Amino acid sequence: MSLPALLTQHIARRPQRIALLQHVAEQGSITRAAKAAGISYKAAWDAIDELNNLAAQPLVERSTGGRGGGGARLSAEGARVLRLYQRLQALQAQVLESAEDSSDFDLLGRLMLRTSARNQLQGRISGLRREGRHDRISLALGGGLEIEALITRGSTERLELTLGGTVVALLKAGWVQVLGDDEPPEAGSNCLQAEVEEVLGGEDASCEVRLALGNGQTLCALAEQAWLAEHRIAAGSAVRAQFHPSFVLLGVPV
Repeated sequence: MSLPALLTQHIARRPQRIALLQHVAEQGSITRAAKAAGISYKAAWDAIDELNNLAAQPLVERSTGGRGGGGARLSAEGARVLRLYQRLQALQAQVLESAEDSSDFDLLGRLMLRTSARNQLQGRISGLRREGRHDRISLALGGGLEIEALITRGSTERLELTLGGTVVALLKAGWVQVLGDDEPPEAGSNCLQAEVEEVLGGEDASCEVRLALGNGQTLCALAEQAWLAEHRIAAGSAVRAQFHPSFVLLGVPV
């Protein structure tokens, strides 16, 4: 089984994140792997969450004990991806030797886009419905989860979206709302069941809330500290994540 095109492109663009898998395999702990990679604990988890979201199967598995007391190890898929990365490193050395000019790599770098969107979820187009000037795109995320995106018809045509196609849904953390038990979802919005993995305090009154979805993918949202305290939401809490389809941006491999 081949790797999804989006994950393969990510390996080519962000090799330092794939290299983190090697540290996880060697250290058996995210904390120690982050230290070995020279990055923060949060940056390590951000990288792993992004990789797990883009892969067909989670690449890193958490051991019993959770983030504070447990360890981590590569899944069988993670070990396979790591072997692929190591082969790509060997090929990269050959490419560097054959480049005609150093500016070739600057050009390639400009052609590859990074995004500020905090959430990146890979999905497959399961529905495409016309609604006036817009198209409503249904995305199957796996594990029975599905979300909708609302984009212009011109965007659908420009991205050449078709049923069964693979896309990445981009969603800023500020667009994701965590709902308490007493708060009904807004009509027409995406609403996913989730479990709070971690709450990270910020410099102001807002916190970053890391949410685990039932299919192994992860969402990040922003919430006010006072609201979290009022609803007694902490790590392990069952919540819902809400966001409007018009907030979902779509990207495709090029």
